[in-house]
Amino acid sequence: MGAYTVNRPEEAAMRRLLKRNPDNAAGAILRLAWLQGLLREEITTLTWDRVSFLDHKILLPGREAPMAEEMEDYLRKMYGKWSRVSEYVVFSQRFRKPMQPQAVSRAARRELDSEGQTAVRLIDLRHDYVIRQLQTHAAPYVAQVTGMEVRTLQLHFSEHMEAARRPTLRQTRQPAPVDEFRLWKILQAEKDTAAGLALWLTWQMGLSGGEIVSLTWDQVDLEGGLLRLRGREAPLTSTVRQMLLDRRDRGGEDPHVLLSDSAGRPLDLPRLSRLARTVLIRGGMDQMTLRDLYRAAGRGGTEARLLELIRQKGAICRGDVIETLGVTSAAAYGVLRRMADEHKLVRVGGKYYLPGTVVPPEEQPAAIREYLERVGFAYRQDIAGVLRVGSKQCGVILRHLVESGELVQVRQKYYLNTQAEAEAR
Repeated sequence: MGAYTVNRPEEAAMRRLLKRNPDNAAGAILRLAWLQGLLREEITTLTWDRVSFLDHKILLPGREAPMAEEMEDYLRKMYGKWSRVSEYVVFSQRFRKPMQPQAVSRAARRELDSEGQTAVRLIDLRHDYVIRQLQTHAAPYVAQVTGMEVRTLQLHFSEHMEAARRPTLRQTRQPAPVDEFRLWKILQAEKDTAAGLALWLTWQMGLSGGEIVSLTWDQVDLEGGLLRLRGREAPLTSTVRQMLLDRRDRGGEDPHVLLSDSAGRPLDLPRLSRLARTVLIRGGMDQMTLRDLYRAAGRGGTEARLLELIRQKGAICRGDVIETLGVTSAAAYGVLRRMADEHKLVRVGGKYYLPGTVVPPEEQPAAIREYLERVGFAYRQDIAGVLRVGSKQCGVILRHLVESGELVQVRQKYYLNTQAEAEAR
């Protein structure tokens, strides 16, 4: 078998189509296929609980696809507008129900034909995504994010796999840890520049590059101390508020907050990324990008909010995370699982605690045995106090130990199995 015959679309034509379809089903279909590489079946079945804004990923069967910044900004806007209407990302706005695969293909066909891309199929958009990935990433990484096997990529896309032979790639590097002291010096030195404001908005406020370049003054509530973004509000820190006040006082007619220092014109995302990169390199953070700061700020801010909530409540569950962060159930589970894996939280059943405030699950049987050996028997509330968990959670733990034969329950009392046998004799 040879390489696939791929009818690659013209980039200019695709950009015109995306601009013409900013928030409808056709626009979502084209973006998910061309910018994210989803198959038709993945597009038709994708629900909002599989879009993890916290981890910047789309969770698909058998793989996790990292979202490009352009894709993430678009999906955030769509989520704010349509998630209450349908749980599906792509749905018929007329009938308020998921689109069938044939309807997805027809919508893509109609739009592609309108720009003269008559030979381009929906699957070609995915293949174009695969090719673009292979031109900048190694084959194992592309296999991971597309769900294709490396052998399949080698068999059908070998002419596009130059990147696989490169020993190192900038795109696949792991971001360097944030040197907060060095970053703080950069932030102080660049307060009066556009790049400096962008770094403050990213690191302190958690705004993405796309949110920064599109930010206008009607979204800035200086009196209320808020930025009103699509689908969320971000409280202003005192420093960022003062920077915005200073910038507004010397601003002109343009409604955009971030204007170039020289020409006073709005910045696009590539130009902003280059400016921020220059400032970071000049400050000694040559391995850092604006995107790296955004990811670090988002994760750090999320974890800080959850840790503070646990300190207030004693424990939290997935529902608390959904309510606090305004995310999907899958995203909430993802961040809780990651924090538990990193030993920042301890999971007991469906509750999450701070380390040291609760007996971890792997130590619970030993703690219960030691207690019962000392006191003879105990009620559920006694053992809940030993484990420092709620009575309901303790009931589940005790039931498992009774079923496994480690404990015996006599009415409302719990005994070690050997003690119960001795009393029976």
